Amino acid sequence: MEQTPSRQEASDAVQDHGWRYVLGALQTSVPVGTLAQAISLAGDAVAACGDDADRHLRVDVRPDRAVFTLRSSDRATVTTRDIELARLISATADRSGFLPEPGTGAGAPRSVQTLEIAVDALDIAGIRPFWKAVLGYVDEAGAGGPEDPLVDPVGQGPAVWFQRMDRARPQRNRVHLDVSVPHDEAPRRIDVALAAGGRLVSAARAPAFWVLADPEGNEACVTTWQGRDG
Repeated sequence: MEQTPSRQEASDAVQDHGWRYVLGALQTSVPVGTLAQAISLAGDAVAACGDDADRHLRVDVRPDRAVFTLRSSDRATVTTRDIELARLISATADRSGFLPEPGTGAGAPRSVQTLEIAVDALDIAGIRPFWKAVLGYVDEAGAGGPEDPLVDPVGQGPAVWFQRMDRARPQRNRVHLDVSVPHDEAPRRIDVALAAGGRLVSAARAPAFWVLADPEGNEACVTTWQGRDG
């Protein structure tokens, strides 16, 4: 029977297998040499997952890599079955001579990550229908309330969520990006952003998220799964 592990349990269970827990999903990236290799590896992963592939696995296939994401579509979160499937996919890739890795570290192009767009609003229920219509988005699985996030039905675009304001703030940007990265990637990502001219606005909620800003004050948050329990 599938169970829902804690964030810490999910992260610990897959870390040594080349996966990372990022925003309610397990992710890894497998570098390859050709598109044919990526497609072949994706097929092997689907075979390893068996009947659970359609409910748990998503694959982004590129000529230089295959990016795997595991999450229960029924529960919209990571389950113990996703952890089992991550280990099976890692073993399958290893037998084919490929190394699943989350891309953390200075030598990697970038880590696995998930991007969200946050919209500040005084009346979330009033603006949410507009964003749902203009983006062609749908309600998040298991949600659908007047203030809940919106998601791309084909999984290509970033999710959009809404942050309530207590008063109008005309001198502050009202849309910002949330970049969810592996917990061990966050310090490096913040350091390079600061070195590129950014500034740290707030670390009050770290390690759940750090608020950064560019030289003109436009904000972005670097987020991790840590610091969100309790």
